[in-house]
Amino acid sequence: MPRRARLDTPGLLQHVMVRGIERRKIFLDETDRRLFVGRLSALLEETHTDCFAWALLPNHFHLLLRPNRIELKQFMRRLLTGYAITFNHRHKRAGHVFQNRYKSIVCEEETYLLELIRYIHLNPLRARLVSDPIELNDYSWCGHSVLMGKNEMPGQVVKGVLARFGKTLKKSRLNYHVFITNGVVQGKRNELVGGGLKRSRKGQPEPQAELEIFDERILGSGDFIEQLRKEQAFQEKLTAGMMLPVLIDRVGKYFGLEKERIKQRSTDKGIMTARDIFCYIAIRVLRHSGTNVGNVLNIHRSAVSHAVRRGEGIIEENNDLVDKILKQT
Repeated sequence: MPRRARLDTPGLLQHVMVRGIERRKIFLDETDRRLFVGRLSALLEETHTDCFAWALLPNHFHLLLRPNRIELKQFMRRLLTGYAITFNHRHKRAGHVFQNRYKSIVCEEETYLLELIRYIHLNPLRARLVSDPIELNDYSWCGHSVLMGKNEMPGQVVKGVLARFGKTLKKSRLNYHVFITNGVVQGKRNELVGGGLKRSRKGQPEPQAELEIFDERILGSGDFIEQLRKEQAFQEKLTAGMMLPVLIDRVGKYFGLEKERIKQRSTDKGIMTARDIFCYIAIRVLRHSGTNVGNVLNIHRSAVSHAVRRGEGIIEENNDLVDKILKQT
């Protein structure tokens, strides 16, 4: 059965899990971990992505992210590709570092945020990298030590998390640590890593109770899942079958340019921006081929790829630009 498309809209809380290829180690020493965390931190700040929890294990890692301006896939591509290049160079190796497809689960934030923070931050303890919650406080490669004030990681949400546990920093850290410690006995919670939690509708007796709607890509209530599906269906309907001539018309209309001007190479900044945005939407959103996009603009596929990357940078600074262009009538 083919894998279902990700739900990847900015603003959604996502539990991300990444493993090494063939479950091999992806962090061989402290320098690997330091380089990865540095790259993660810089990318969080650059893209205005919130990170609520993270934990590095020898052959995998967990992140709890809320991308606000870009899609998760863009964030992860930059994070994983950059680290893989550095890892291979440092260890004089070639080939894949990570499994081809990372796992991500969309999570209902208010219901699961704290549970996921606890689950992720207890990973080093479950993996026996530390012996108890006290030792976990000083474990450098987990967001727990940042929340406890033992470490720093720019880009991690600290005040927003601790504010849920008390009015003062001292009290909130104490209550947070108690919350973490109480979770040790829970062990591995499959529902937090698998998504698709099945529940009975409220007020109905078992075993005849009707199940709430569920989806393996989502951790949340039936109402939350239904709303996400509606939003996803709307986006798919909006872009389904949109041909390149229609897209270039909409890009031209948005930028106040005739489509023939967009098709022509130019050093004019406005035209170059319109061409980059056209390439980005055509490739990343509508899934047209680089060859077909290149034929419209009379450029080679490699030039289309460069334009897509430039367009991505523009979109990161104007996260509603794609919707504005596609929703024109």
